[in-house]
Amino acid sequence: MAAVDDENSLLGQTSCGSLLQQLQQIWDEVGENDEERDKMLLQLEQECLDVYKRKVEQAVKSRAQLLQTLADARVELTNLLSALGEKTYVGIPETTVGTIKEQLAAIAPALEKLWKLKEERIKEFSDVQSQIQKICAEIVGDSKHSESPSVDETDLSLKKLDEFHAQLQDLQKEKSERLHKVLEFVSTVHDLCAVLAMDFFMTVTEVHPSLNDSTGVQSKSISNDTLSRLAKTVLVLKEDKKQRLQKLQELATQLIDLWNLMDTPQEERSLFDHVTCNISASVDEVSIPGALALDLIEQAEIEVERLDQLKASRMKEIALKRQGELEEIFARAHIEIDTDAAREKILGLIDSGNVEPVELLADMDNQITRAKEEALSRRDILDKVEKWMSACEEESWLEDYNRDENRYNASRGAHLNLKRAEKARILVNKIPALVDTLIAKTRAWEQDRGITFTYDGVPLLAMLDEYAMLRQDREEEKKRLRDQKKFHDQMSKEQEAIFGATPSPARQLSTKKVVGPRANGGTNGTASRRLSLNAHQNGSRSINRDGKTRPVAPVNYVAISKEDAASHISGTEHIPSTP
Repeated sequence: MAAVDDENSLLGQTSCGSLLQQLQQIWDEVGENDEERDKMLLQLEQECLDVYKRKVEQAVKSRAQLLQTLADARVELTNLLSALGEKTYVGIPETTVGTIKEQLAAIAPALEKLWKLKEERIKEFSDVQSQIQKICAEIVGDSKHSESPSVDETDLSLKKLDEFHAQLQDLQKEKSERLHKVLEFVSTVHDLCAVLAMDFFMTVTEVHPSLNDSTGVQSKSISNDTLSRLAKTVLVLKEDKKQRLQKLQELATQLIDLWNLMDTPQEERSLFDHVTCNISASVDEVSIPGALALDLIEQAEIEVERLDQLKASRMKEIALKRQGELEEIFARAHIEIDTDAAREKILGLIDSGNVEPVELLADMDNQITRAKEEALSRRDILDKVEKWMSACEEESWLEDYNRDENRYNASRGAHLNLKRAEKARILVNKIPALVDTLIAKTRAWEQDRGITFTYDGVPLLAMLDEYAMLRQDREEEKKRLRDQKKFHDQMSKEQEAIFGATPSPARQLSTKKVVGPRANGGTNGTASRRLSLNAHQNGSRSINRDGKTRPVAPVNYVAISKEDAASHISGTEHIPSTP
């Protein structure tokens, strides 16, 4: 180590002059001539020149490389600024003074920062584009999107990055909307499957496996195909629900008709409340789980079939019940029909088998409907006929009351009879106007329908005409009795004046009742006229339209005035004998 150091120190102290001097000494010792010496000196000069040339060339080359590096750095700086969308950057020298290395040293920090910023931007672009690519793949339903997106490094500006972020936000919003729509579809499918008693998990899994509840919300498929298949599934389920509801409502209607037909008790009907409760419900109103299950519809079908078979065995009973309803309507409307013949005809049709039970019952229902319409058209007239008959009953009672010699005695109930008599006189005075109204309405009814209005088989106008004739006969009879009484009174006074004798007993003046509309017939010096109404004798009970009985006094059409009542009472006195 010491020798090397000595050599280095020796070399450090050696210069070109000392070396040349040392070389001349060597030449002197050797005895080299001047020619050789000049030749060797020229060779040394040439070799030194070559060394210098090489060094200069290396220096030029190095300078050129530095200049190229500086130019490349400036170009790279420009490209980075352009790619990053930056016009300027803090740290870039504004002037180009100084040596080449100084200029490179001044640009290097900015380049390093821009390269780092570029790498960060590339990562941001890659992340955003990866999310965009993933959501787009979810929308189109492509699960194989493993390739990383390619980033355009020529445009890494914030503007471009914001565009990608805006696109990502739009896609995320669309994804959220699609996910919400998927969940709505799934919820609708769940509700429909519950009402139809179908397997919900199997139904949605057939659409897409990710729709099962075991997967997370964000993992559910939102592709166009999934949404389309979900929408189609909902439509199919809604149509199935609509058809099942229609079928169930038809069965419920049949059940109710059959129950009403056979008077099924409420306890038995309540077993199918879950069927009949939706008879008038709309499709959207049916939401109870299992309300439209297939087994429920099958159960209703079996019950309808059972009731149909039971109806066939009870057809006669049901038909006769319908006939009874029809006869009751006719009876309330006082329309006379041949009930025995109608019942025999119905039984004959059932036994012959020439008519379907349903058609027979439908025809009878139509007859009942027409009978109700007929009864409704007769109601106004029948109400007035009832008032007329009630007035005639009061008239009959009033006549008997006026003939009672003890009616003014202070007996129990006398004041009530007196009040009734006053009301009866008011009612009896309205009879003529009531009869005129009845005649007018009956004639209008007959003209409108082209048929005769009958009351229990008898033309009502004929009854009213006969009543008018009997009333006229009664008035004539009253007049005759008054004239006869006056004549006897006059004869009695004359006999008392001549003979001064008391009148001998004589038969009581007879008074004749006029037959009312509820009696079989009557006499008044004319031929009896038969009125086809319910026959009643004095003290019997009449039957009104509601089937209830009420007491009826001795029948008569016309009330007797107070003067006539007095004449009837005075008819009990003795008539003097003719001399």
